[in-house]
Amino acid sequence: MRRRPSDIERQVQELGPWFQNMTIGGIQTAPNHFLGDYPQAKWKGFAHVLPNDLQGRSVLEIGCNAGFYAIEMKRRGAGEVVAIDHDARYLKQARFAAKEQGQDIDFRQMSIYDVARLQRRFDLVLFMGVFYHLRHPLLALDLIHEHVADDLLLFQSLSRGSASVSPIAEDYPITHWEIFDQYDYPKLHFVEHRYAGDPTNWFIPNAAAMEGLLRSSGFQVEAQPEREVYLCRKVKRPAAVEPPPC
Repeated sequence: MRRRPSDIERQVQELGPWFQNMTIGGIQTAPNHFLGDYPQAKWKGFAHVLPNDLQGRSVLEIGCNAGFYAIEMKRRGAGEVVAIDHDARYLKQARFAAKEQGQDIDFRQMSIYDVARLQRRFDLVLFMGVFYHLRHPLLALDLIHEHVADDLLLFQSLSRGSASVSPIAEDYPITHWEIFDQYDYPKLHFVEHRYAGDPTNWFIPNAAAMEGLLRSSGFQVEAQPEREVYLCRKVKRPAAVEPPPC
């Protein structure tokens, strides 16, 4: 039996507040979002870089929130979608949203630092809006490369500072100080207290730092549809960051 909009609206309110605005049975979950129709409006800016047909491919979303992107992957035909988040409330929202929209998604409460427990790799990994909330961001990228990524990574991070990316040398002498004052040198801005009122905003990269971090972790940038969004392909990590042989 089809559920009445009043029943859906009641459950949406019970599960709130929502960070992702989704339309479920004609009811919007966050119609007054401070970013507008988020994340639908942002999705439109980079959706074209992902395959329209994900038939037979496996997808992992890390930090799924209410499941917007995971649901979109199922709509594109992904065979298996696993979505993880550390927040139990977000996962309740995600399970409700997926069920109401008829999408079979495996939601799990799990930290990015625990992805090795999945014991498998995925054709596509979505790592969106999580990086700058982590106290150990480079470790997270290393774990994704080592344990769950098999081919593609869709990456997004809040970014501040210069959007320019200039070539840098492979090495500099210890007496060379001025490179660090260069406006587009790779930088991670550390937030000791809060940024945008959020105490979980820890490290905010500029564009050069994002690209360098991805390369260092073994992800080659293939497309940048938006300033903060990168489609990457997994490659071999640089020899300098490979663990020494046992």
